Amino acid sequence: MQLARPLLAALLALTTVPEQPLPLHATPASARPTTLPQAVAPIGASTVRIGVLRNGKYEVTTLPLEVYVARVLAGEAAPASPQASLEALAVAIRTYTVTNRGRHAAEGFDLCDQTHCQVMRTSTDATERASTATAEQILLYQGAPATVFYSASCGGRSEKPSNVWPSADDPPYLSVHDDDGCGGFPMWSAELATSDLQRALRAGGYTGSLRDVRVLRRNESGRVARLALDGMSPAEISGQDLRMVVGRSLGFQHLQSTQFELRRNGNAFRFSGRGAGHGVGLCVIGSMKLAAAGQDAATILARYFPGTTIGTSGPRLTSVTPTAPAIGAPPPARVAAPAASSAPTIADPGVSHSREATTADVEAGDLQLVLPAADPGDRRALLELVRRERASIAEVLGEPVRPVRVRVFETNEAFEHASGQPWFALGGVTGDEIQLAPLWLLRERGMLERIVRRQLVRLFVDRVLPARPSWIREGAAVHFGDAGDAMPYRPPCPSDAELQHPTSVGALGDALARARGCFERQVSGDRDWRKVR
Repeated sequence: MQLARPLLAALLALTTVPEQPLPLHATPASARPTTLPQAVAPIGASTVRIGVLRNGKYEVTTLPLEVYVARVLAGEAAPASPQASLEALAVAIRTYTVTNRGRHAAEGFDLCDQTHCQVMRTSTDATERASTATAEQILLYQGAPATVFYSASCGGRSEKPSNVWPSADDPPYLSVHDDDGCGGFPMWSAELATSDLQRALRAGGYTGSLRDVRVLRRNESGRVARLALDGMSPAEISGQDLRMVVGRSLGFQHLQSTQFELRRNGNAFRFSGRGAGHGVGLCVIGSMKLAAAGQDAATILARYFPGTTIGTSGPRLTSVTPTAPAIGAPPPARVAAPAASSAPTIADPGVSHSREATTADVEAGDLQLVLPAADPGDRRALLELVRRERASIAEVLGEPVRPVRVRVFETNEAFEHASGQPWFALGGVTGDEIQLAPLWLLRERGMLERIVRRQLVRLFVDRVLPARPSWIREGAAVHFGDAGDAMPYRPPCPSDAELQHPTSVGALGDALARARGCFERQVSGDRDWRKVR
């Protein structure tokens, strides 16, 4: 689950070639390191480290911020965009870059070149002019960089963040409202055979035989919030998850947004919708129409982010241009982190929010549990499981017991957004925190104890082997975390991308099996696991 970028950009192939590509020095997928290998050493706010995915591996390249903005503009903007709309989008892109800098710090770079972050292409004269014209300009809210989003088309009505990412805050400048600039363009339709939809759902981790799909609930923007999957398990799916599941298996051109009507058509399902992308924040198509009508970039930004100001991204943040105030807007629960900070942003569910009823138990100062709306029985059982397995794994690995925080998420969407993993991964590690999918899902799949053990192993191994490839750390997690016979060696060992960004539950299972086989091949004969390379 991820910060979805515009569909238009997702369909464009990356053509840029990174300047001075650097080999990726893997750091733990669990930590935000304070020091990095020399090739990806911390740098100033005027540059950004980009992970460029090539042949299943990330190559790291450092770009000046304004060069990066121009290249992302080429990847995210619509063709033939008026200059004012390009300039407005440039400010949004730069703001997103500043507030999300370090999103991939555990992997040795700031942002990736995929739709998970922002797509790059070769810059054009127009995108370079827009970047230069708005150099250093970002959006601020209450003096701090704002949390901003943009999509290809809102379809005539914008969306608020929490309807896309359930644990996200809803700052007053990102509300549900009509957008007559967009005008509902584009209209689209797709007909998916029941067998194809079932295949996509199974690839996404669902089981069973699909009998019917029904809309259960819409949110205030009119977008589909939940659907019933008769015959499948789990029996429900969010509109956003359905769009991702279909997109990954069948192509993102089918369900371009969650603004759709659904009806059965024989052995197929017909989706009729409008818009493209999640619809939060700036609408690229709408901004084009506003620019064509004579509005400048500042006016366009004021329309899509009312109450923010235009400032600079330099060492000292300076507010220079107020935009229109948000009417009756209360202060947000939190504001975005300062520039170039790795602290959580508004949309980061890694920090407790008022919408997410959580409770925490602390034992001896080194074991903390955070889970939503749990009864005392859930807390006690999970605490006992973590305490017992942590001690067992520490003994097996020959390592001292380490502090751990376990966070259980209420929804699959919240888990995806916080961990950067697809929901079917079921667990992840960030620093000293283990992140788990909803308890009901782990129990339904009989995976609770296994996933807890795997993530505890990851917690220990990441600390000892922070710079080793992902297959070593994940292979160790499965080897020490699972029972059963050793896995046969099936080369090649999986790439970091295969393990960190799997496309389906089957792809993840295959990558983990290969990782375990590679790891076990090297630890055969009582070799110390710390020496695996």
